[in-house]
Amino acid sequence: MRKLIVESFMALDGVVDSPMKWASRFFDEESKHHAYRQLADADYFLLGRVAYQVFSASWPSIQGDKYFDRINGLKKLVASRTLHEVTWNASLIKGDVAETLRKLKEEGGGAIVKYGVTQLDRTLLESRLVDEYKLWLLPTRGGSGKRAFDDIDMAAQPDLELTDVRRFANGGVILSYVPH
Repeated sequence: MRKLIVESFMALDGVVDSPMKWASRFFDEESKHHAYRQLADADYFLLGRVAYQVFSASWPSIQGDKYFDRINGLKKLVASRTLHEVTWNASLIKGDVAETLRKLKEEGGGAIVKYGVTQLDRTLLESRLVDEYKLWLLPTRGGSGKRAFDDIDMAAQPDLELTDVRRFANGGVILSYVPH
């Protein structure tokens, strides 16, 4: 069975919104190399509309960097009710997002990776589709903006078990959790 893994940068104050403003300085060579290795087992990159529009506006033009080459080469799945067409090796998920992902997971194969804790996570959590969370906790303040799981109903949140901690020289850590 294929795994669905949600990864997100998160500031110490819980902010996950607009990480381009506060997380970039922590995505150094050590972190990027680790992220690249994590993508080795991925077959798909899952995005909501907003993440797709932000990433697809600039990431396809970044070439010659093995991390971005890997991201750019992955098949993308875009969950959106408003987009009618996509580019960047992407396909729109039409119809029931949860059912589409459930079927894809049952096919087996490499992981489905999603970056960011977004509006799409409500559907993923309510449908119990997430197999692992990797929260990149960074030693900085995000300030204002959405905090992780802000818009998720407490009843939909599963209990999480900490399974791994990965430390980086820059002070960041990845906390890996699995729902149970």
